[in-house]
Amino acid sequence: MSETRQPVIEVGGATVRFQAETALDNVDFRMFAGEVHSLMGENGAGKSTLIKGITGALHLDSGTIMLDGAPANFAGPAEAQHAGVRTVYQEIDLLPNLTVAENIMLGREPRRWWGIDWKAMQREAAAVLDELGLDIDPGTLLGTHSLAVQQLVAIARAVSGELRVLVLDEPTSSLDTDEVAELFRIIRELKDRGVAILFISHFLDQVYEICDRVTVLRNGHLVGEYLTRELLRIDLVQKMLGRSTEELVLLPRAEVDVESEPAILETRALSSSRVSDITLVLAEGEVLGFAGLLGSGRTELARLLTGIDRADGGSVILDGKNVAPGSPHRAIGLGLTYSSENRRTEGIIAELTVAENITLALQAQRGIFRRMRQSRQRELAASWIEALGIRPASTELRAGVLSGGNQQKVLLARLLALAPRVLVLDEPTRGIDIGAKVEVQRLVGELAENGMSVVFISAELEEVLRVSSRVMLLRDGRAIETVPSDQLTVDTLLAMIAKPDDGS
Repeated sequence: MSETRQPVIEVGGATVRFQAETALDNVDFRMFAGEVHSLMGENGAGKSTLIKGITGALHLDSGTIMLDGAPANFAGPAEAQHAGVRTVYQEIDLLPNLTVAENIMLGREPRRWWGIDWKAMQREAAAVLDELGLDIDPGTLLGTHSLAVQQLVAIARAVSGELRVLVLDEPTSSLDTDEVAELFRIIRELKDRGVAILFISHFLDQVYEICDRVTVLRNGHLVGEYLTRELLRIDLVQKMLGRSTEELVLLPRAEVDVESEPAILETRALSSSRVSDITLVLAEGEVLGFAGLLGSGRTELARLLTGIDRADGGSVILDGKNVAPGSPHRAIGLGLTYSSENRRTEGIIAELTVAENITLALQAQRGIFRRMRQSRQRELAASWIEALGIRPASTELRAGVLSGGNQQKVLLARLLALAPRVLVLDEPTRGIDIGAKVEVQRLVGELAENGMSVVFISAELEEVLRVSSRVMLLRDGRAIETVPSDQLTVDTLLAMIAKPDDGS
């Protein structure tokens, strides 16, 4: 695609290898000032690797990066930030124990001879927030704010100072509709200022709403660059996958007769400070979906079931016997496992290898005095890498260099290696591409077909209906109703979970 303007950032022939695997193979990429550009591709396509190369988080094995026509192979992220190339990651990388102002100005605090000028810092942070039209008190602790507000503070930090390129990595994965609209308002304002914005998202509707241009990668290769308005959605998906959408067929959803199948897990009047009087029944081989708005108690209930948090009242019944999970270690011993919605802080350990991450829970069960041989670690990990299609297919890579979808597969492998009876999956497809999402959904179906019971939580209601045989509706920490999936549509489900308690 020809273009007479000079790109603000241009990558030529980018190649990155991880041992024998080539993550990027001679990829060209460019961004223009005052445009929103989307980088699309399936799980493992090379998106994360390209972003890390652009922002100085890793070095290209070969290729060039030009910023405003001048060479810009950054020595690290700090050098990229100094040059005006900044990133806001999917997992908020700020300090919740500091104030909003301290987070915005961190590392750039105004100083006088006696130290930090706190009043000046407050004023400068307030000016940045005001410039973006954000009504956030700069003196409040960041951790007291919602995830959506923290995301906006991260953007405010990125735009303070000279900004030429802003990379937004899955910025909407935890936002509701109104919060997405507020984010898009800010993106359009930055675009009008001439900032080049790289918008990474697996929500096609959002890509087509906000992006001017899209670049597609597949298996580390460049497929092409396109104007969004000229590319049909079906064509985009096929370019990403290299195959037709008809090939992405899920296994039939496991239909379970709860009345006749034995209940493997039950709760009676289960309560804590966040949920009240929860009663549920999970049959053997069933996928039970939890559906509710943010704050409905979905995650809180999952954490009670798996011993992460302790209940204040009620009971958990496994195979007809009262149990008290009490701790994750005890829950795992009972066969109850949990995959957190937060892969970064409660899942993947980025500095450990793939093999070490996969065998971590098994090693914890064995204890520190019964160390698993490294050869056994690699053998087990290799079998799960093959079974789940983890890419690159290496046991010795650091897990932190994998794409989000492959990190999610590593977490699933860790849990499945424990041979659990009940698998609780909290947002297992958040921030991963359509191909990887279908793979995870298909895996859930296969596990249920083989008799495993699964609790499936997702903010995407269509996904909950597609995967689950029944759906428990949650609102304000209470279970409202449990309904067979085939009796629901996305619209009826949304109406039920959003309906006020007074019925109005």
